[in-house]
Amino acid sequence: MPPYDDWNKIDDEEDDELQDASHLETKKDVILFCIDCSESMLELREDPVYENVQTCHAYAALDAAMQIQKKKVITGPSDAVGILLFNTTRKAENSNRNQGSEIKKNCYVYQPIEPLSAPKIQELIQLLDAFREDTEELRKQFPPMTDGKRVAMGDVFTSCNWVLRDGAPKTASKRVFLITDEDDPHSGPGAKQLVNSARTTLIDLTQSGVTVEPFFISIPEKPFDVSKFYSSVLLPNNLVDEDDIDQDDPSVLPESISISRIEDLLAQMRFHEVPKRAQFSIPFQLAEGFTIGVKGYGLVTEQKKGAYKYFVDLGERMEVATSRTVYIDEDRQDEVDKTKMVYGMSVGAAADDDDDHSGGTRVVEPGQRPFYTAEDIRSFRTLGLEPGLKLLGFKDRSELLFEDNIKHSLFIYPDELTYAGSKRTFSALLKSMVKKKKMGLVLSLTRRNASPTFCALLPQEEKQDEAGWTDPAGFHLIPLPFADDIRAAPVETGCRASDEVKDAARAWIDKLSVKNGAYPPDSYPNPALAYHNAQLQATAFGEEFDVDSFEDLTAPKVDMIHKRAGKLIEAWKVAVANDETALASAPVVEKKGTKRKAEGDTSEAEVRSRYADDTLKKACVSLALTVEQLKNFLRSKSLATSGKKADLLERVEEYLAS
Repeated sequence: MPPYDDWNKIDDEEDDELQDASHLETKKDVILFCIDCSESMLELREDPVYENVQTCHAYAALDAAMQIQKKKVITGPSDAVGILLFNTTRKAENSNRNQGSEIKKNCYVYQPIEPLSAPKIQELIQLLDAFREDTEELRKQFPPMTDGKRVAMGDVFTSCNWVLRDGAPKTASKRVFLITDEDDPHSGPGAKQLVNSARTTLIDLTQSGVTVEPFFISIPEKPFDVSKFYSSVLLPNNLVDEDDIDQDDPSVLPESISISRIEDLLAQMRFHEVPKRAQFSIPFQLAEGFTIGVKGYGLVTEQKKGAYKYFVDLGERMEVATSRTVYIDEDRQDEVDKTKMVYGMSVGAAADDDDDHSGGTRVVEPGQRPFYTAEDIRSFRTLGLEPGLKLLGFKDRSELLFEDNIKHSLFIYPDELTYAGSKRTFSALLKSMVKKKKMGLVLSLTRRNASPTFCALLPQEEKQDEAGWTDPAGFHLIPLPFADDIRAAPVETGCRASDEVKDAARAWIDKLSVKNGAYPPDSYPNPALAYHNAQLQATAFGEEFDVDSFEDLTAPKVDMIHKRAGKLIEAWKVAVANDETALASAPVVEKKGTKRKAEGDTSEAEVRSRYADDTLKKACVSLALTVEQLKNFLRSKSLATSGKKADLLERVEEYLAS
């Protein structure tokens, strides 16, 4: 196999993560909403949230696109978003130059690919408000094709390709959000040819670096069946080797891409909103001379406020100021080349001036400081290892304890582009470890500026729950703690609650449990971050921010808690109060009293006698008098006790002299 030496080298201090060149060289994200405007998408239905209000699937899709844009204005202001509508007879106006001359017939670019802006979003908001007043507004603006006619999906993918080609930066991560409720768009004559054309144009789209994220709307009256058309067109993303795929098998695509409830459309979009960028791409050595490629992804990330920027006022306009860090030599007052800098300890005797700046080995004289280059410091941290994973062996999964997980784990997935056959080998290893209930032990170094750690490799099978979410197949990379990472618990003996207390607690816990047993992060945003973003959003859209209207969704609803489980909580308190085990293990609270002076404290007497004999300074140097004794003396005289030993001694002498 070829050596894995194509690294993206980064300086020490800027090396936050080993970057994957295919994803992380770009900071911009481009999303093109491709929305179906057919008769079924514009058909009026009862709103699932509001009573006596009508809506349609196209409105829900446009509303979700608007919500995503409003969120991205805050979280990703440099990103770009566009909206393409298909199966509509509306044509591009001649005055609109952004429509492009190569858009296929019955496709309309409502919003071209452009950086996010408040006026652009306000225009979409006005369209949605107009629909609320007149439910025929969308049908008037984007009249659908009649007589059951539909645009060939190959033309839709081609139009997406052209729109992204003309408007998206070449280095950006590009994605298409396909939203439709039609599971069989080509059921008439020539369907096979149209299917082949759609798959060919989709391959052209993906080869240009575009990812297609489908959102299929399924309702009880019209369930969405991916096996009719899309299972033979869309490319599979699950962990299956392409040679093993049966092209006639409709189960290649997971059913979770269908949305059973239209109100879940925004939740699904937010799940796919952030592009999945690999934190690292490294080799995985299974044995000597046997290596595959893997990518690592972070599953848990803290959302923080965006970094502020400096702006330069140029009178007519404001421009972002670029900042850089330089190192200045204090003696020469000149910029220093970072590559010529050396590192040393700040303790011990100072090194003599050395005018020799040449490289090579230098002998350190006794009493002088040794210096190290940046490469030496890197080798100390990495122990001379290159980034990668090395399989050390296997253990039973039961040996992985709960307390072993002290840091956020990473999720690794095969990288077929670096080593051919990585996906097949990775899948075989995963299935074998799941079958034998084993976990792996690996030596991990994920980036050049990190320290090697031992990790547990926990396999995960592909799973699908009732809500339709699918857990992908892969390995969880769990950093294992060293001996000094875990401290012994101060409690030597523990106590267990009785069955009666457990049952009483389980009763009110069941009443207050989260629905479906899942915690949706978007439903409970960080209140400090949400308050900050709400102010920014009001400023961006020229609105007045109302402080009183802000709602902290994380605040507990006390009234509802008492209504649902108030009596059960009271019963649990009574059960705990009457439990003998709880009473026996209750901590004993010591009464606080005035602090008494320690008996036999000879600080003042010894200090006075040393001062009288003129041996006070000598006693401090010889450690006959400690810092604590000096502080006790000063504290008894209501004097300051801060500073070093010399300061304390000077303060004592001044007091005794006065």
